[in-house]
Amino acid sequence: MSAPTRARPSGEGATAQPAPDRNRPTGFVASARRLLGRLGPERPLLIVVVLLAVVSVTLSVLGPKYLGQATDLIIAGAAGGGVDFAAVGSVLLAALAVYAGSGLFGVAQARLTNGAVQRTGSRLRRDAEAKLAKLPVSHFDRQSRGEVLSRVTNDIDNVSQSLQQTLSQVVVSVLTILGVLAVMFSISGLLALFALLSIPLSALVTYRIGKRAQPQFAAQWKSTGELNGHVEEMYTGHSTIKAFGRQQNAAETFRARNEELAAAGFRAQFLSGLIQPGMMFLSNLNYLLVAVVGGLRVASGALSVGDVQAFVQYSRQFSQPLTQVASMAALLQSGLASAERVFDFLDAPEQEPSPDDAATSDRPRGRVAFEHVAFRYRPDEPLIEDLSLIAEPGDTVAIVGPTGAGKSTLVNLLMRFYEISAGRITLDGVDTRTMSRERLRAATGMVLQDTWLFGGTIAENIAYGKQDATREEVVEAAKAAHVDHFARSLPDGYDTVLDDEGTGVSAGEKQLITIARAFLADPSILVLDEATSSVDTRTEALIQRAMATLRTGRTAFVIAHRLSTIRDAHTILVMDGGAIIEQGSHDELIAAGGTYAALHSAQFTGPATPEV
Repeated sequence: MSAPTRARPSGEGATAQPAPDRNRPTGFVASARRLLGRLGPERPLLIVVVLLAVVSVTLSVLGPKYLGQATDLIIAGAAGGGVDFAAVGSVLLAALAVYAGSGLFGVAQARLTNGAVQRTGSRLRRDAEAKLAKLPVSHFDRQSRGEVLSRVTNDIDNVSQSLQQTLSQVVVSVLTILGVLAVMFSISGLLALFALLSIPLSALVTYRIGKRAQPQFAAQWKSTGELNGHVEEMYTGHSTIKAFGRQQNAAETFRARNEELAAAGFRAQFLSGLIQPGMMFLSNLNYLLVAVVGGLRVASGALSVGDVQAFVQYSRQFSQPLTQVASMAALLQSGLASAERVFDFLDAPEQEPSPDDAATSDRPRGRVAFEHVAFRYRPDEPLIEDLSLIAEPGDTVAIVGPTGAGKSTLVNLLMRFYEISAGRITLDGVDTRTMSRERLRAATGMVLQDTWLFGGTIAENIAYGKQDATREEVVEAAKAAHVDHFARSLPDGYDTVLDDEGTGVSAGEKQLITIARAFLADPSILVLDEATSSVDTRTEALIQRAMATLRTGRTAFVIAHRLSTIRDAHTILVMDGGAIIEQGSHDELIAAGGTYAALHSAQFTGPATPEV
């Protein structure tokens, strides 16, 4: 071990994350452009969708024209003494054919659109999953897991749903408006001009109401993320909440956030819901004008009754897509609010890419050196400054100190969960920043105080760090960690399925499974963060003996609160304020009579056990 060096002032801060691009467009318009860009891979299919929509709409627009002809044939026949039912039947069959064809092409268009939207949503989820792997640990320090999960699940689902319900309908509605308008002008330019008046009025109503609804949709999905974060915390920490009698406080927090979400959702839906009544009013007003003016034109002989009938149908057909487009504004705004949150997540600063580490050996010897290392979580709050230490292969380095002393930070820096501000950390003389994170972490086995199991069998959980492990290797690691006895006592043995909460096994047994996982990985470096805190005294003694064998020829860093677990460590580091204030073996530190001796005395002879 090198001599410890006291902290010295350093002007360097923590490794800065890339600053957000202030020139990147934000808001609903930018999100809409990016969302349309996400449909780029589906462009050939979308062209087919548009062509199918054109055919479907064209056939649909022709329907009222045939019905108008049938009406004129009936009126003419009644006035002339006989109705040509054969001719009327032919016209009606033609109308039936165009409506049937319109429906078939519409179904094909909707099916293709559905496929395009689902693939786009799938790509968004895939990009979000890849983003999660690239985000630094500091990103998750700033946001709750529930908020992150809400963006990756709820928001992406809402984007897909919004695209699904609007993309096809918008295309059909716009084409219908254009097609119907063209036919209306061919029947009567005067009546068509009255119909045209509804377009700017509809756009004005939609814009004014939609502008007020936009921020409410953004607030709604923000509140959804916050509520999900709180629910996730309540679920994962339900035992602690009950133990401290905080159910009422948690329920009140939930109630407040739930009310915020309900209020934001109500405002968004109420404001956007005003669009449809407004559009219905304009549609009825347009219908009234067409009926009055059309009746006058029939009376003057300028138009036939069949033409007016067809025009009235076209008027309804013209108003309907305008109402649909306006009504979809609420759905689009909700989807774009979610899209903005998703894109904000995808644009989050990523950790620096790992370099090529071809120069490193297949299996490191395990010599670890911290050379004048400085680190701070926040630029204005120094934590570790000018820390140096060396751990030779086979050394067990125990780290003790009060909360906030920098114990866990030390191993986080070794694992490159955070990047150092100054100095360097080497493994066998190689700067860890020149190694890939995957290579570095593959050489390290880590057992944390907070156990983590995934949904799967006990054997699969043990083999998590070594995917090609044989059953014999799994059992051998389980025996070394004292998992074998209780695993075989379960009904399905090693094939017993656990959920991500480890239901069915005790906290100590979960900890033993994670220790067996580290045994099986056979790392060069071990990191044990109070790994025996959840086991009983007898099991702890067994684990200590097993770890003594495991540590042979390996470098081990042990963060300890109970000093009884580190008596046999080669070197004990006492940290405070991010610096090493004492180091040596157990006997040397006891003889020195310093901070470690005082902690040891307090734990074993004092009336209470201080936190160290």
